[in-house]
Amino acid sequence: MEFEQLKRIVEAALLASSTPLSLPQLFTLFGEDEQPSHDDLARALDELARDSEGRGIELKEVASGFRYQVRAEVNPWVSRLWTERQTRYSRAQLETLALIAYRQPITRGEIENIRGVAVSSNIIKTLEEREWIRTVGHRDVPGKPELFGTTRAFLDYFNLKSLDELPPLAEIRDLSDFDPQLGLAPVAIGDAAGEAGSDGDGATVPAENAEAHAGSPVDSTGEATPREAIEAHATTTTIPEHGPADDGDTTTTSADPAPAPTEHTP
Repeated sequence: MEFEQLKRIVEAALLASSTPLSLPQLFTLFGEDEQPSHDDLARALDELARDSEGRGIELKEVASGFRYQVRAEVNPWVSRLWTERQTRYSRAQLETLALIAYRQPITRGEIENIRGVAVSSNIIKTLEEREWIRTVGHRDVPGKPELFGTTRAFLDYFNLKSLDELPPLAEIRDLSDFDPQLGLAPVAIGDAAGEAGSDGDGATVPAENAEAHAGSPVDSTGEATPREAIEAHATTTTIPEHGPADDGDTTTTSADPAPAPTEHTP
């Protein structure tokens, strides 16, 4: 098979697919008598990536394979194609997801110890329904609590090839104004526990889940949990297969704005 024909086939397959395609999946496109070599297929992908330079789309390798996607700099205009209401994620959900991503495998109890508040079952359920986290085992302690870890779908959604591409914790701590719209003054755990919060669906939750009023979570070593690292990667829109994508594909990740903590008079 001519190399230019190989490039056209690979390009068309990537554009037609609604999910990233791995190298084994790309090889299945060809019959036994026309199988390209691994080097030729890798070269075709490399040239397609170079061909997209300076254009509104890019060829990106993520955890599940290769895909064409809209470049971040033009995403604000392209996103107007989707008029559905965007799902918003609460601060508590993003902090929980960040802890699982950076500290996995981790139990629900360990997340609660770091954040200083109880983790709502709805938070875990939402992250599992999005297929961003999964149970990877059980801690060998009384009660056998579940150990949570992230999935390939998490890496794909946040435009990552592997967890190694997450920003280092030290780098996040150096960005004092990384996410100024969420910069809240720290609130003591006792004060936060006495206030009511809101989960990702906007429903009122018990006082022990008032994460919206809490400051940046701090673990037992005094190290800030990098929720912002998770938000920083949710800026890319994948090209849909046929017209505008559904609600799941158009979801953007952002934290609900929270009111500044108020001072309580005894």
